[in-house]
Amino acid sequence: MGQLAQALILGLLVGGVYALASSGMNLIFGVMKVANLAQGAMLILSSYLTYSLWEATGLDPLILVLLTTPSLLLVGWVTYYLVVERSRTTDASMALVTTFGLALVTKGVVALVWGNDLHSVSPGYANRSFAVLGMKLPQAQVYATMVAAVVLVALYVLLTRTWLGRSIRATATSSEGARLIGIDVRRTWAASYAIGIAAAGAGGSLLSVLYPFMPSTSDHWIGLLLSIIVLGGMGSLPGSVVGALLIAVAESLTTTYVSPDWATAVPYVAITAVLVIRPQGLLGARLREDMSRA
Repeated sequence: MGQLAQALILGLLVGGVYALASSGMNLIFGVMKVANLAQGAMLILSSYLTYSLWEATGLDPLILVLLTTPSLLLVGWVTYYLVVERSRTTDASMALVTTFGLALVTKGVVALVWGNDLHSVSPGYANRSFAVLGMKLPQAQVYATMVAAVVLVALYVLLTRTWLGRSIRATATSSEGARLIGIDVRRTWAASYAIGIAAAGAGGSLLSVLYPFMPSTSDHWIGLLLSIIVLGGMGSLPGSVVGALLIAVAESLTTTYVSPDWATAVPYVAITAVLVIRPQGLLGARLREDMSRA
């Protein structure tokens, strides 16, 4: 029983960080109806920025979220206007291909600047744990989950309590309807994309503390993020949280009771099962019903 509780708690802790990492991708899809295949590469870019800043300044990598988030916000804003918008105005499928190309370019730039060697960010608490009721909770995971929760709450407040957030929600429901009530849809799309990439900035900093990374690691993360948002419901931010927690717990249980080698297959099994059984995801249908009443 103790082993089960340990596996469940570890899964929930990691799931909190997964939720933040996937929230930006789901926000972009919910508003623009484009699966941003560059999101994994942006996570790795943020991880490398965190690594460089940590080595140069000695600041806690979790505090560096305050620097990587606005940095990636700017990257998102620039890449939207220079790359994504141009393709989106022609064809939705072209925008998907464009984000894939952006992912390749980002990986290439990262490899050119930092090389292809494996890196990791290891603050003093990286190998320490809290002892709670006979269980060991890694401090890095606990702290990272706390920061992820704060960022997710801030994102929720932004989307529900601000004019920009209301504009984003209205545009996600109907871009034509948003135009009729005076919303600048073009700027709203740009803001949504930039905020989604900024969420990757925060998530990349947290993940750099938990996992080693290299440029090709982005391939793993984009697969995981797609699995999370398909499971939870594409376009549903609450679905990102639910999907992330379920997949992280499943990975933890698989690692504990089967083999760590099989844990990497969990997201792909999940995405296959969801597409067959419930293609809209766990919360996808409810999100559309809620938005239609808004």
